[in-house]
Amino acid sequence: MSLLPRTLSLRLALMFALVSAVLLGAVGLYLYQSLQREIAWRDDQALLGRLLRMQTLIGDSESVDLLRSRPQLYENMLGNRDNLLWVIDKNGQRLIEINPLALPLPSLSPAPAARLADSSDSPALRLAWVDISTANSRLTLIAGKYLGEREQMLSAYRLKVVLAVTVGALLAFLLGWLVSQRGLKPVRQLATRAATIDARHLHVRLEPFKDVRELSALSHALNQMLGRLEQGFAQLSRFSEDLAHEMRTPLSNLMGQTQQTLDRSRSTEEYQNLLASNQEEYERLARMIDSMLFLARTEQPGSSIKRESVDLQSLVGQLCEYFEGMAQERGIELINMASDTLNADPELLRRALANLLANALRYGAPDTPVTIRSLHTTNGLEVSVHNQGDVIAAEHLPHLFERFYRCDPSRNQPDDSGGLGLAIVRSIMQAHGGKVSVTSSHLGTDLVLFFPIDLSE
Repeated sequence: MSLLPRTLSLRLALMFALVSAVLLGAVGLYLYQSLQREIAWRDDQALLGRLLRMQTLIGDSESVDLLRSRPQLYENMLGNRDNLLWVIDKNGQRLIEINPLALPLPSLSPAPAARLADSSDSPALRLAWVDISTANSRLTLIAGKYLGEREQMLSAYRLKVVLAVTVGALLAFLLGWLVSQRGLKPVRQLATRAATIDARHLHVRLEPFKDVRELSALSHALNQMLGRLEQGFAQLSRFSEDLAHEMRTPLSNLMGQTQQTLDRSRSTEEYQNLLASNQEEYERLARMIDSMLFLARTEQPGSSIKRESVDLQSLVGQLCEYFEGMAQERGIELINMASDTLNADPELLRRALANLLANALRYGAPDTPVTIRSLHTTNGLEVSVHNQGDVIAAEHLPHLFERFYRCDPSRNQPDDSGGLGLAIVRSIMQAHGGKVSVTSSHLGTDLVLFFPIDLSE
């Protein structure tokens, strides 16, 4: 479960607050470190300056004893209680000591040149020292700075930085929430508009929101989705009507013939003829139901196919033998010119080609050939079925692969596929990632199966 709030405006406000806290914290940290370095540098320069002034005073005085008699001179030079000063002779005796905090004398290494370091004996003590030689002796000058006041100042500054970051983050959260509330107003309007669209109002479209580019793209995408849904619902409605119409015809035939036969006593031969006629209608219904079940299985999103290497010439040859009797009845010659190999589901491919051949034989002109070809293209492999017959009008071509669609409903034949044969072919091609297309002219009709290049070998 996500810890973020479910309201987008609150999420944006929290993001604003987080970004502001990070930015203000980074600026505050930079300023704090800059101030810390600046203060430390000034303190070090002050310590070195005191060493230089003491060295000058000692050089200008006749003796250290004379300086010890005038403590006010260097006490004024130090200025406050945080500053310390020692002058040590070579025997370790403290000739001059300004130590208001009563800190112990630090132990230091020899320093022919001025050195700076933190005291190892007393915490929060910064030291500068140097060894000098006078006419009478060798001295060590030590200047110190107690850092307690500096730490208090930096601590107060840190507290102010933290308070500033906290207040800034809270203000950013509040302002971000107000801005997001105002900025997301078009989104709420879009959601309100979309909530009014249901199955009966799929024709309604959302406002384009041209002033907001992101929402314009979103509304355009939603309108496209609504268009697809509207088209899908329309197709589903037409499919229900077509299915009812297709099933009503054989059922009406069954009911009419049965009722007519039951009106009076019939001979055994008449009853046998009735059963034979009913058997044809039952077979027609069975084919229709099998086709519907096949379409339902192949069009499921999770359906998978088993691909194998298929020799097109052998497969088409088997189909030509199967349809040879039907072809001879109409004087049609089946010509097998397929010679390639496909990586496809053999059963599905056989069914697709069988449907195309049955369609070509059913609507092809008598005493004309039906040719099956395969052709490699730059993008894949095409398998086409060509027959000669009546030209299919251009307005029918886009709908040939829809369920129950017929160019001429009055030309239904008892052994046809119920208007589902080409729809099954399209589903099979979609399952393979390919497509089916049709062209028709005075030269004949071509139904073409296109397989992508990764399926052809």
